[in-house]
Amino acid sequence: MRATGSDAAPGAGAGVGRRTLTSFAVCFFAYAFSQLDLALFAYAVPVIRKDFDIGLQTIGLVVSIAYLLGGIGQVWMGHLTDRLGRKRILMLATVLSSIFVAAHAAAVNALGLALARAGAIATGGAIYPATGAIVTEEAPARLRGIFAGLLQIAYPFGWFLASLVAAPILVTWGWRAMFLVALISIPYVFVIKRFMRETERFERADAARTAKPKLLDSLRIMLGPGFRRRTLTLFAAQFLFVIAYGGSTFLLPTYFVEHRGLPVDMSAYLVGVGNAVSILGYLLAAYVGEFVLTRRTTVVIFTLLGAIGFLAMLWLPEGFYPTMAVFAVMSIFFYGTAAVKFAYVAEMFPTEFRATGLAVCGSLAVNLGIAAGPLLVSTAVEAIGWQMALSLAVGIPLFAAGFLYLFLKPIPSGLEVEAVQDRLNAA
Repeated sequence: MRATGSDAAPGAGAGVGRRTLTSFAVCFFAYAFSQLDLALFAYAVPVIRKDFDIGLQTIGLVVSIAYLLGGIGQVWMGHLTDRLGRKRILMLATVLSSIFVAAHAAAVNALGLALARAGAIATGGAIYPATGAIVTEEAPARLRGIFAGLLQIAYPFGWFLASLVAAPILVTWGWRAMFLVALISIPYVFVIKRFMRETERFERADAARTAKPKLLDSLRIMLGPGFRRRTLTLFAAQFLFVIAYGGSTFLLPTYFVEHRGLPVDMSAYLVGVGNAVSILGYLLAAYVGEFVLTRRTTVVIFTLLGAIGFLAMLWLPEGFYPTMAVFAVMSIFFYGTAAVKFAYVAEMFPTEFRATGLAVCGSLAVNLGIAAGPLLVSTAVEAIGWQMALSLAVGIPLFAAGFLYLFLKPIPSGLEVEAVQDRLNAA
């Protein structure tokens, strides 16, 4: 559905200028580098377990603690993005996240690993609302969903790059050397400083304020009349989705090693290729959400198809290549939904606290889901085995998340973000 009449602001049909393309490119690679750094942990889990002599439940607890603490830190970082500016926090988060990921190499026990992981998540995760706010506010209205969807490709792209790095370094120099790769992201801050400009929407909103916003004030508005339903529904849907995502993605390399009997490097390769193929899903979801269906409806369909594909991947294929093929098809829908979901969540909140909204309904929900998911799956594995644990602890939350999005309002594409707010507030 396309916007017409007064809903389409004067700039809604404008072409894509150099500023939009430059902002998008800078954000894309900032996001990709952060995901490359954060993804290294998943590939290192089987080796770390042996090195520290810890069980699967302990690793699940490490992940849960890290994402719980990191999620709280991300809300604060998202607020700072609304308070101090998108560009400034993007630069800060790029440097700090690289340092915290590299600090994994110095961990001597599970506690040290959890603390380094929490710092990396809090700062690296801040790149999500910062880049998301920039792209949402810079892209022309008629293509905002496409740009937001393309930005999300940075996630599987970063994971794919990490798989290429992880396999040879793990085999040759070990997991500690692998985490030092994160330090190569630090010089990228100079690219951000040179080519990135603060968004005009943020500058206008900041100039109109009589005082800098406080975190509690923004949260009160988000949970107050007019915003409460969308905030809580988005949070719950994202939380359930990421219980499934976290419980599967971060333990799939271990599942393929321990249950399917694959070597560590082949497991990393399989997951990396699956993430790379999911780029097709990001493109498909972004296109369908922008030009065919509403973003809300696209999220529902892709999430439910992803759940079906995940169960099929667990129970149907045998052997490396059949598993890779089904994994790739599943990832198109399961992971591809992020492309359209991200744009939809970003539209739900006004410029004044858009990054905070993304941090709460995106980053915090994601981190709590990831904190719960691996712990839930790892505990279930001990009781009922890998196949049933992944089927129940991933499949059920994923189906529930898809249906929960049906309670949200479908918004036509092509609207300026201000017109989206008018539509939502009139509902």
